[in-house]
Amino acid sequence: MTSKETILTAEGLAKLEAELEELRTVKRLENEERLHEAIAHGDLSENSEYVSAKDEQARIEGRILELEQMVNTAKVIDNTKKRKTKVELGATVDIEDLAPEFEEDRLQSYTVVGTTEADPFAGRISNESPIGAAIMGKKVGAVVTVRTPVGDHQYKIVKIK
Repeated sequence: MTSKETILTAEGLAKLEAELEELRTVKRLENEERLHEAIAHGDLSENSEYVSAKDEQARIEGRILELEQMVNTAKVIDNTKKRKTKVELGATVDIEDLAPEFEEDRLQSYTVVGTTEADPFAGRISNESPIGAAIMGKKVGAVVTVRTPVGDHQYKIVKIK
């Protein structure tokens, strides 16, 4: 089975590696203690602590597998040294909504990242999101149309950093 690349910034990869280490060395061991304590209480068929610990163990192991997969397929984007002439992964882009509902929504700034690191509320959009996909590869001054559930929106690329 061929895995899809996980596109990350160096900072994003470090966060995933730290979470993986925390799960392997701390959370897994803490939950094993909970499991042993629950088993010591006897009858497992009606032991809610045991069921809870088993569920947590499954969640932890699943997340460890997910993180290992992401780290193993990570492609780190680093274009900090390049002069930005077009929108690409890792670029911070200032866009202007050409028909904002409110005047304060007119100018927006986003950093384009892979889906793993996307957090629109923190100004980090995925290259696969509607806005991210529309602006990828475009230059300053380009106007793009983004289809949304409430209708089409037009954005103008003002600056690429």
